[in-house]
Amino acid sequence: MRWLVGWSSTAAGTGALGSAGATGYDGETLHPVGSQLLWGDPDPLWAVGDWRPDEVRVVKADEQNRIAVLGVCGASDEELRLGLFTARGGALRHLTAWPGSYTVVVQVGRRITVCGDIAGARPVFYTPWAGGTAYATAALPLADLIEANLDFGHLAALLAAPDVPAAVHDSTPYDGVRRIPPGHALILRTGAREIAGYEPVASLAVAAPPADPDRAVADVRDALVDAVRARLSAPRHVPDIDPGPVPGMGPAERRAARGMPVPGIGADLSGGPASGTLALLAAGLPGMPGTVLGHGTGAGERLLAVTFNDLAVGGREAELERAGALAANPRLHHVVVTGAEETLPYADLEGPLTDEPARSLVSAARHRARLAAGSADHFTGYGARQVLDAHPARLADLLMDRQRRHLVRPVAALAKADGSVMVPARVYAAARRLARTPYRAGLEDLAERLRQRRFDEPGGAVAASLAALTWARPGPAARWLTGEALAEVSVRLHGATSRSGVGPGQRPGDFQARAALAREAADLRVLEQAAEIRSQRLHTPFLDNQVVRACRALPEALRVKPGARAAILRTVLEGAGVTDLPSGWGVPSPAPAAAAARAGLRLAVEPLMGLFDTPLLAQAGLVEARVVRKALRGAVQGEPLPLDGLADLVSLELWLHRLLARRGTCWTGTPARARAVPAGIQPRRGALASGG
Repeated sequence: MRWLVGWSSTAAGTGALGSAGATGYDGETLHPVGSQLLWGDPDPLWAVGDWRPDEVRVVKADEQNRIAVLGVCGASDEELRLGLFTARGGALRHLTAWPGSYTVVVQVGRRITVCGDIAGARPVFYTPWAGGTAYATAALPLADLIEANLDFGHLAALLAAPDVPAAVHDSTPYDGVRRIPPGHALILRTGAREIAGYEPVASLAVAAPPADPDRAVADVRDALVDAVRARLSAPRHVPDIDPGPVPGMGPAERRAARGMPVPGIGADLSGGPASGTLALLAAGLPGMPGTVLGHGTGAGERLLAVTFNDLAVGGREAELERAGALAANPRLHHVVVTGAEETLPYADLEGPLTDEPARSLVSAARHRARLAAGSADHFTGYGARQVLDAHPARLADLLMDRQRRHLVRPVAALAKADGSVMVPARVYAAARRLARTPYRAGLEDLAERLRQRRFDEPGGAVAASLAALTWARPGPAARWLTGEALAEVSVRLHGATSRSGVGPGQRPGDFQARAALAREAADLRVLEQAAEIRSQRLHTPFLDNQVVRACRALPEALRVKPGARAAILRTVLEGAGVTDLPSGWGVPSPAPAAAAARAGLRLAVEPLMGLFDTPLLAQAGLVEARVVRKALRGAVQGEPLPLDGLADLVSLELWLHRLLARRGTCWTGTPARARAVPAGIQPRRGALASGG
């Protein structure tokens, strides 16, 4: 893991490092473990973890005016200096408009500004501390700093309504540690904090001006090319030198066995349009994108393309064939990683502690097997679905903008898939109802559904689309929560409706799309930590600020067309000079995720039953052990249960075990007790404790 951490205190003077409120219980100086100091008192900032030299840049105008950029940023030092001067007047948005994925911290006198990203893949957290405010890009260091206990209300919301921002709000799993929303910045002035949005939000009262589809797609192409080029222009990195041969192993096998990526740049190549687009863009742009000469394959200009072939579960034969056709490009070096039962979900329940829990913990070993054969800098297509596809709720946006004619093609596609002539009327009625439902009413309806335990699991594409035509709906794990946990989430939802300025300030489809993107970014952040390969960086250009902005500018009418994502990415590649795509490129294939999850459950049922023999979730009052064990047995026997909900339960239980098993802390100069959840989980029955 890598993060930055700092604080803004009320102390006005400067002095020895750590004197500005940064003292422990006995007056000792506090420092993050494994940190490098970027600047000192009275408002110090550290970079923690295995940052590369080119990933940390600090540009100073003078001792009280400076900017730090951490991550991959395509701006030059001169552009950073100009950005610092502009930020002195209070402007923020330009700090987030450079290509790449990064976090910006600006110090102007005693004013500290920390900018989060638009998607939420690089979040910012904060907590009151020592009369001021401490902030970080990870929640666990702040939880250690204040010895935070668990926020059981937040954990209940993660299970009952994970896709509803009002339920989770700004809380974290740690009581007292808060997060700023995506598209916002944290502004600190001598300890006092303010959260400011830098991204404009579409109005409910006025329809957005019509956008030119060709121009919008061209902007997406330019943003993606700039995002890829920002990675290609960064220095190449060679992991630690291979310590020597192993009998019976070649260089690639040796690297994979030792958890070492191939030097240079590579990409996923699943056969889908998103990963294929990034691989072809990276291979086609000038600048020798592939492995470093003298390392790896020895082909310095070839980009390493990695395809995962699941031998335990079929269903992806067509995608694998397309990946092979794409890999015929002479600038690609194709590697196929095979996985059997040992790479199924739930097969490996061991792993590192991540900053937060997420569903991806149960499949981390599956992804690690693929990434171990990848490059030191590895492109992935995560996020493309969320930024390019049309959420079903966008049909209500079209009705609100009086663009009914654009509903014809998506509704016809649903009717064809379902085979019923009643589909158009049902979809239109649901979209019309959502367009006329206020946000507050949507939250109140969800709170009522949770109290009455109404969990209707949709079956089929039409039912899933109809279920998504709402402001808020229960999560897949809600059906297994206790009544107390559901009541807690219901109270949180009612609290959201009572806050001033209730409402997202935007159309339901746009709001739901932003929430889905934030959830995907949060899950990906946890996956990156859980499946981390030493010396490797995962790059997700579709989650870059400028790419997200360009995708949000796409017209609704273009988004809702069936196959829109593949068509847009095909146009992007054509604009970049790539035209020779295999037949069937972009055609959706039956997702084998459910089959893999069920197969993994069957193989791991005994360890999972042991995990939920006396679960920590039951001690917290969130579930009853017998209910979860019954659900696990039912899923193994083929009952139509929401497998994503079981993954949520298992992931959260695993995360709690790993959190309570740790003995260290993120800080030096503190007693051993200065860590998160110092007293463990106290058995709870009845009301849940909540920090929200």
